[in-house]
Amino acid sequence: MPVSGRWCRAALATALALALGACSSAGYYLHLARGQYQLLSSREPIAAIVSDPGRDPQLRTRLTRVQHARRYAVDALDLPDNDSYTVYADVHRDYVVWNVFATPAYSLDAVENCFPIAGCLSYRGFYDERAARDHAAQLAARGYDTEVGGVAAYSTLGWFDDPVINTMMRWSDAHLIGTLFHELAHQRLFVKNDTAFNESFASFVEQQGLQQYAASGAIDLQGQAEQAARESAFVALILQTRQQLAASYRSSRDPVALAAIKQQAFEQLQARYRQLRDAQWNGYAGYDRFFERPLNNARLLPFGLYDQWVPAFATLFAEHGRDWAAFYAAAAELGKLAPAARQAQLQALAARASAKTAAVVP
Repeated sequence: MPVSGRWCRAALATALALALGACSSAGYYLHLARGQYQLLSSREPIAAIVSDPGRDPQLRTRLTRVQHARRYAVDALDLPDNDSYTVYADVHRDYVVWNVFATPAYSLDAVENCFPIAGCLSYRGFYDERAARDHAAQLAARGYDTEVGGVAAYSTLGWFDDPVINTMMRWSDAHLIGTLFHELAHQRLFVKNDTAFNESFASFVEQQGLQQYAASGAIDLQGQAEQAARESAFVALILQTRQQLAASYRSSRDPVALAAIKQQAFEQLQARYRQLRDAQWNGYAGYDRFFERPLNNARLLPFGLYDQWVPAFATLFAEHGRDWAAFYAAAAELGKLAPAARQAQLQALAARASAKTAAVVP
């Protein structure tokens, strides 16, 4: 389902950083250490798999494509040249990590988890689904909105040689390769305490890198445009609701009034989605699954994290001559700014993107 891609395609929690920072909870530390050890001990060189005629032919074909894309990432996108994604691991489950998102009942501010290396993150990661759901239940019992999302890939920011994982093999080539670019972008630049910056930066590198890779003739994206348009429209719906709720939560402190506002906003989101699905998508129901469970604030969080500043980074890339090295240097300078100044710069870049879009619309 397309909605699952929202959780799966991005590099999320950095396991080593989380483990080193988990001193406040010995049990959590041990849980992460065991999970990371299992993953690392399952690795084997992709080159060895590809060259072994006794291995699964489909796996060998997919990993051959990964090898080609990995080299392209270095040569054409100026992404890190290391041993990450030159190894493969089978963890024998559908997801490698489950992330727990949480917000207050009447706020879209994430409950952050802070660690010395990774900084503050807008989620908490677990290698075991039951542990993740137990943690979410504890937060819910304290009145928070929560969401648990399975993650098929993540980056340790270069601390370890991150593997391509079996959880990624069910994806299309475009999704797989785009995720590879996304993961490596996290290794290229990561700013502590700013999840939206990091995920939007990596999402832009993923999208732009995939477009360039397709333009080189290495992959065929034909047929992807329609799904990309649906994804963009669905995300726009979610972000519209986020903005609506954020404004409403600031306007009142009455919990009864806020509860009614919240319910109305989610009902409007469902109605707008049904109209989009039935009128514009000719009944395409790929996002129906998102509405199968009750909506809450936490379920909206990942959308804003991954998409918020993508137009800003697109503008930054264009304004630096579409040169990757210059773009990365400029993005790194943004990352050095104080949070308020960084936000202001990103808002200005996004405004220029909107103005340019408006100028070309008849």
